[in-house]
This record gives sequence, structure tokens and C-alpha cells, in this order.
Amino acid sequence: MFSFLKKKSPAVPDEKTGNGWIARLKSGLARTGNQLTGLFGRGGKIDDDLYEELETILITADVGMDATDALLADLRRYVKEHRLGEAAQLREALAHCLLKLLKPLAQPLLAQGQVKTHKPFVIMMCGVNGAGKTTSIGKLAKYLQSQGLSVLLAAGDTFRAAAREQLATWGERNNVTVIAQQGGDPAAVIFDAVQAAQARKIDVVLADTAGRLTTQVHLMEEIKKVKRVIAKAMPETPESPAAPHEVLLVLDANTGQNALSQVKAFDQALGVTGLILTKLDGTAKGGVIAAIAKAHPIPVRFIGVGEGLDDLRPFVAEDFIAALVGLEGE
Repeated sequence: MFSFLKKKSPAVPDEKTGNGWIARLKSGLARTGNQLTGLFGRGGKIDDDLYEELETILITADVGMDATDALLADLRRYVKEHRLGEAAQLREALAHCLLKLLKPLAQPLLAQGQVKTHKPFVIMMCGVNGAGKTTSIGKLAKYLQSQGLSVLLAAGDTFRAAAREQLATWGERNNVTVIAQQGGDPAAVIFDAVQAAQARKIDVVLADTAGRLTTQVHLMEEIKKVKRVIAKAMPETPESPAAPHEVLLVLDANTGQNALSQVKAFDQALGVTGLILTKLDGTAKGGVIAAIAKAHPIPVRFIGVGEGLDDLRPFVAEDFIAALVGLEGE
């Protein structure tokens, strides 16, 4: 048993569901975990055929060619250095190599510390249509409240009435104020929300934006404008950079390699500071995190498994890898 599996996950908002989180994560990643368990559990020696089968599993798990090649090269070095010979030993060896790749992405959102110099701490949310952005905002609001922070929501998706209604519902569930208006300019809504938060001494503003495809040039230009207007609402000071202080891109784990193009496009437009990976609930294969780590490493702040308020948790590389490869923690 590797020592990294002894690390405990950070405190979670609802301790009653803490143990269930790891089980849900493992269940969500079972599509890949079961394949790896079958490969490593059947016995035999480590040989080229085994590596070839592992390569196929990793590619079909959305790891992507570049990250798969890098992982297998690192794995072969590890096997040689530690003189491993049995297929069963390859599971833990792969876990070590994955940890080396993914650990740099495990950087939690440090909202509590940031609020001391950025009040309000403004978080701008972005993503393509259907990624789970508005739902993630509701869950993130609950998480931040569990950290002792006050939160205000800005309904910056003025194109979709359902988005405003959905955000209002989350606001009611979390007892959080939502600043919204029908139609109008999304930048103006978020500008008003930041000013309202300053007046009310709110700790964190979560600013929703309309979903958009990366190929919709005019909409990508619009979201750049939204960011510029937020900066005018809260300009740079000697103590703090201009708002938004965090730009979170929400990714649907089921989009596979398309997530890479989304990361690149939104980062180029906005300077993405963190990722939220949603819908790791049984259909996703999970490997896209490795692809991102190799091609465009941006911190993964949170991952989501399920629809409950507490189903958004900080990304812990050790937990994720243990669930992905089927290792048991202690």
C-alpha cells in the first residue's frame, strides 16, 4: 500500500456524507477502474502485450495520446528502476506515475485567505452550454458558506430565463441574495452585483455568465467585455489586483478530448485560473484530467459527482487516482 493513500481528504461541508464521497467517486470512475482492475488482476508477467492493452485502456479513458505516451514512458522507467515483473504490481506503479502528473493540478481555492485583501473576492464562472455551470455555482455557494464566508450571486446569464430562475432557486436553498434582471447587459448585472457586495460587505461574489461555444467568436468577444467591466467595478489597488480575482472554467467530464480545446480557448480569452470538472457520475471516464495536466496544466479546483448540494468537493489527486485505478485507501 502506498503512503499517499493514507492522506486524508480535507474537511468537507457535510461530515455525514464524507465517507460516501469516496465511494461515489469510485463508482463514478468505475468505467475505467473496472477495465484496469481486469487488466492488473488476471495475473501474468509485465510484457509488451500488457503495456499495449494498458495503452488502449488509457486512450479510451480520455487520457489522450500525448498524456498516454508520457505516462507509459514514465511507467516503463519506474518498472525498470524497481525491477517489477508481475502484472499485479503495475497498478500501484501506474498510481505513482499518475500522481506525479496530477499532483500539480491539486491546488485548492483559497477564498478565505483571499477575502482579507479582496473584499469582495470576485469569482467569474464560464463554460460551454450544458457543462453544469449554474448548478456548480449553487454548490460552490454552499461550499463557501461552509467555510464561514458570506456569498452573493450575480445572474450574468441574461440570455436564458431558465438560468436566472435556476440561480434564484439555488439562492433560496442557500439563503443567498441573487442580483438579476430580465434581459439587458450581462456585464451591467455583474457590475451592479459587485457594487452591492461592496455596500453590504459580502465576502464573495459568484458571477454567472451565459454558456457559449468556443467557435462563437462574437460571444467569446462579449465575455472578454464582461471581464473588463468587472475590472472597472473593482479596479487594481496596491493591495489587490483588479477583479475578477478568480476565473473558473466549468468542464463536463463527458466531453473527453473536447475539454482540451475548451480549456485553451477560454484561457486565451480570459486567463482561466482554475477548473471545475463536473458530471463524474458513472458515464465519464475520468482520464481527461491527465490530458489537461499534460497539454494545458491549469489547477483543478473542484470535481463534482452527483446532483446534491454537497457533491462538489476540492480536487484531491490521491483520492481521484485511488478511485480511478481501483486502489483501496486506508
